[in-house]
Amino acid sequence: MTDANKDALRQRLDTALDELVNRFYREVPYAQNLRTGKDIDLDYLRRHTIEIILRLRMKRTVDSLAIRYFTKHDPVAAKAWSEYTAEEMLHDAFFAKDLEKMGVARDTIYATEPMFATKIQIGYYYQALEHEEDPLALLTSVYFMEYVTTRTQPEWLDNMERSVGSDKVRGARAHVNRDIDDKHADFVWRVLSSMMRSDADVQRLFRHLDAIYRLWELFFVELYQTTVAAKQAGRAVTAQAS
Repeated sequence: MTDANKDALRQRLDTALDELVNRFYREVPYAQNLRTGKDIDLDYLRRHTIEIILRLRMKRTVDSLAIRYFTKHDPVAAKAWSEYTAEEMLHDAFFAKDLEKMGVARDTIYATEPMFATKIQIGYYYQALEHEEDPLALLTSVYFMEYVTTRTQPEWLDNMERSVGSDKVRGARAHVNRDIDDKHADFVWRVLSSMMRSDADVQRLFRHLDAIYRLWELFFVELYQTTVAAKQAGRAVTAQAS
C-alpha cells in the first residue's frame, strides 16, 4: 500500500471513528453527562477508573502476545511495540492516585473483579492473538482508544473537574496529556498501517473496528447499570416501601 493510500485509509478510519463517537453520545446512557452533566456520579467515576486500571493490567499480557507475534513476522514492529508497551506499562499509577483521592485504596482496586465487558474485551484480543495469530484486533483497539481519547477525554475531564474536583482526575489528565503530547495515535497508526497489504486486510480492520466499538459501548452500558441505574432502582424500592 502506497503512502497516499495509507493516508486515505487513515482519513476513512478517522471519519468512521468520529461517527462512532457521535453515536456513543446519542445512544449510550449517561454519555452526555460525562461531557456536559453538572453532577457526575462519584461511584460511576470510581468504578470507571478501577476498570481502566484492571484493563491496563490485563492488557500487558496481551501486548506481550503481540510482541511475540511480531518477533516471528516483523522485527521492526516488534521493536516498536516493545517500546510502546514499555512506555505504557505502569500508567495505571496515574489512575491509582486519582482513586486515592476518591477514597479507594490500592488493595481494593486489585481485589475488584473486572466487569463482564472488560473480560470480554480482553478475551477478544486474546482469541485473535493466541488462536488466530492476528494482532490486528489489538492494534485496531489501541488506535481506537488513542484516537477517541483525543476526541472525548479533554471535554470529559474539564467537566469532571467542575463536578468532583481537579484532585480526583489529576492523574487521568496527566495520562491524556502525555498521550497527546507524545502523539501516540500517530505511532500506533504507523504500526497498524504496516499490516495493510491488501483489500482483505482493510476489510478485517473495519470488522475489528465494529466489534471494538460494540465492546466499548457494552462497557459503558454495564458501567451505568451497575452504578447510577442500580442506585436509582434502590431508591425507588425504598420510596415504595416507605
